Amino acid sequence: AVVSTQSTGATLCFKCESPYIKREERRHHPSDAKYGTFLDQVQGNSNGCKPVNVALIGFGRAGGIHLGNLVSSPSFRLLYVVEFDKSKFAQIQTLAGNDCVVTEDLNKPLSDEKLEAVIICTPTFTHCEIVLQSLKSGKAVFCEKPIGETVEDTKLCYETSSSTGNILFCAFQRRWDPTFADIQARVRKGDAGHIQIIKSISRDSPLPSIEYLKISGGIFHDCMVHDIDMQTWVLGELPNQVHTMANAQIPEIAAIDDFDNVVTTLRYPSGTLGIINVNRFATYGYDQRLEVFGTKAMFEADNSRPNTCLTSGEQHLSSVPIHHSFPSRYETAYAAEMESFARIVRRVEPLGITYKVSSAVSKIADAAEKSAREGIPVNLAWATEDLPSGYTA
Repeated sequence: AVVSTQSTGATLCFKCESPYIKREERRHHPSDAKYGTFLDQVQGNSNGCKPVNVALIGFGRAGGIHLGNLVSSPSFRLLYVVEFDKSKFAQIQTLAGNDCVVTEDLNKPLSDEKLEAVIICTPTFTHCEIVLQSLKSGKAVFCEKPIGETVEDTKLCYETSSSTGNILFCAFQRRWDPTFADIQARVRKGDAGHIQIIKSISRDSPLPSIEYLKISGGIFHDCMVHDIDMQTWVLGELPNQVHTMANAQIPEIAAIDDFDNVVTTLRYPSGTLGIINVNRFATYGYDQRLEVFGTKAMFEADNSRPNTCLTSGEQHLSSVPIHHSFPSRYETAYAAEMESFARIVRRVEPLGITYKVSSAVSKIADAAEKSAREGIPVNLAWATEDLPSGYTA
């Protein structure tokens, strides 16, 4: 039988009131952090802090990312860029502007009383010395991970930060990725229930040079530390055992006594099991995924893409490849991380990545590498006084 309807349409009864009614009451979803930042800027809802006078130390991969963010942000005034390769000076000057001093002399910015903070993006083996020199010069410090090559160096840097009263910020940019941050907040609220399995995948692209790998600190401290920080931050828990299987499928990496293919399992005291898969090279792009499986829900962070174009062909459906590398994949996270540093320098936001966090991540990475080289599980013990705020073990 045919059901007759009014000529005006069967769904007319579902029509809502004019969208202009209660227009001012509607708000964007909190997940749209970029729109929130936009509103703060146009409505004058910033934290009211004056720009931080800053120097960038090192113009390599990370330095290039931070230089762009510093120049474009109203939260900073870039006074100096220190680079030890003079062949880069012209390029840096073009990017930084004529008001910025480009120099190879680190003492020049550190002796400037107007300078408030430094951003350290030099090779890992130089971090400790520059961090100590900067802190003793009265500057706040933002340093790419790791702070030092050894546990002793890292501890010395944080002790110097404490004794001088100057901030030491260790950069783990994934915490500022909107998807990862949303998952962390929802896990900590209990939306997924008790977490049974947490699994992260980090596969690098493009293939790093052997020259870089020789000074990188190895795959555990160069790559896996990000996944270790991510898992422990999401859970608020530190593992009591790690077990690693690893090898080098690429001959050139085997020749420098490093690994390119790693799987680490982590056992957490609450019963949660963690899995970390790290690879030095993925042909299809920069693979970054996270899965959190709980008793009430599962959260997934999938790979993002440069654009959302979907191509439909006669016998295929395709999208553009995932991001090629970390500068584009974590563009938003790097910018948000730097803004967070500005607020921390102005003491309007607490420092979240403390010595206890950095130390715990390094300790777990050491254990994972020890397990890989010795072929045994490694147990971990944590004293109560060593636990970061908000963490259990």
